[in-house]
Amino acid sequence: MSLPNLDSMLLATTDPDRLRDWYVAVLEPQEHSEMDGYRVLRFGAFHLLIDRRQDVGPKAGDPARMILNFDVEDARAVAARMDERDTPWPAPLEDREGSLFGTAIDPDGNYVQIIQLSEKHRAEMKSTE
Repeated sequence: MSLPNLDSMLLATTDPDRLRDWYVAVLEPQEHSEMDGYRVLRFGAFHLLIDRRQDVGPKAGDPARMILNFDVEDARAVAARMDERDTPWPAPLEDREGSLFGTAIDPDGNYVQIIQLSEKHRAEMKSTE
């Protein structure tokens, strides 16, 4: 029996091109394409699917309910690209014992957290596996 594998997430929006363009510009996915009307962004093994839906509003109703966490190599560079697009920061990028964390808001109002873990924190996480 194979175990479930979380492979993707659907991000519904009223403006899929605007949302896709923001994610591509600030987070630079390994791949981005369109398939059957979906904007498909691949980050490692995970796929973010962006789709136009008529049953959602233009802004996320409760953005803290679901936060997209992105493990990045250079959090300061990602933050700079977000700042170039006037991205709001409910929790600006900060150093937490050598690791960098920051929470931004995408154009639809969803929370997006960028995380750059220090080598020390990565080693600590591996030792608990």
